[in-house]
Amino acid sequence: MKKRKILTALMAGAALCASMLFGGCGGSDSASTSGDDGKVVIYSNADDEAVDAMKKALDNNGFKDKYIMQTFGTSELGGKLMLEGKNIEADVVTMSTFYLDSAQEKNKMFADLTFDYKPLGEKVSFYAPITSQEGTIIVNTEKMKEANLPMPASLKDLANPIYKDQISVTDVKASSTAWLLIQGLVSSYGEEEAKQILAGIYKNAGPHIENSGSAPLKKVRAGEVAIGFGLRQQAVADKQEGLPIDYVDPAEGNFSLQEAAAVIDKGDKTKADAAKMVECIIKNGRADLLKSYPNPIYEGETSDSVFKSANPKTFAEKLSVDLLKKHQELSEAAKQLASGN
Repeated sequence: MKKRKILTALMAGAALCASMLFGGCGGSDSASTSGDDGKVVIYSNADDEAVDAMKKALDNNGFKDKYIMQTFGTSELGGKLMLEGKNIEADVVTMSTFYLDSAQEKNKMFADLTFDYKPLGEKVSFYAPITSQEGTIIVNTEKMKEANLPMPASLKDLANPIYKDQISVTDVKASSTAWLLIQGLVSSYGEEEAKQILAGIYKNAGPHIENSGSAPLKKVRAGEVAIGFGLRQQAVADKQEGLPIDYVDPAEGNFSLQEAAAVIDKGDKTKADAAKMVECIIKNGRADLLKSYPNPIYEGETSDSVFKSANPKTFAEKLSVDLLKKHQELSEAAKQLASGN
């Protein structure tokens, strides 16, 4: 009798395990309908300010409690888009446009948007821009005076040994914010000289090469270092709030990245509210988004002159995942030079 009970228990356990195993292999369809009550799943690489603005637009315009927002780092979400394609759990993604372009080219995974939107730049049928983010040099004015450091005027200046241990930058392998710095160097000096300059910057940064795009600003705020490279709008906001933060638009230019919203094309399983939510974010969220990301990106938008960068530039070559990988390799070579290897 004991043997029979044990055998019955084992068989029941095996059945339960099999049920759990195959229930978890349903991919995006089972994941997106299980536990979310049909809600639209939104994956985003956006910063907190942008996420808050998008949620506000959705909540105040009929979509409260009808979506699930999940945030990722740019590289992590980009990897999911490239690898999973249409099988991704998300119904909507907000993401750097160069990743959206590359994912569409590889996987043909986004649906065309049918509402009317008029970006200042080239209109792409399958995504609508939500933000434009520029890079700049950020300084702690008190720390600069304390260390008796000259104000840098260019990215190239950051390689000057006078700034040893006083610089924080981001690793381009971890955050696209660093790509804005590398674009500026390559555009102005070519790849070989850019590598040499970047090696000098990395040598000066030492242990302050960060994985988060906002980490350099946080270290500059805290006075751990005097200078960082980060997103311009964050430095502007800190200065406006009276913190001892200032910014220097580098001579090489303020390069920018756009982020945009897109709908995953799941055929007849595409959720009806997905495209409506993208339209809602664009039509009702831009006013708040402009407060944190002041670059106009649609016809009719304006920005206070205090928020406009001195030298906006666009990289000559179209941004793509392949170009990013190329510049990541350049960055790794610069690290080797900085370490003397």
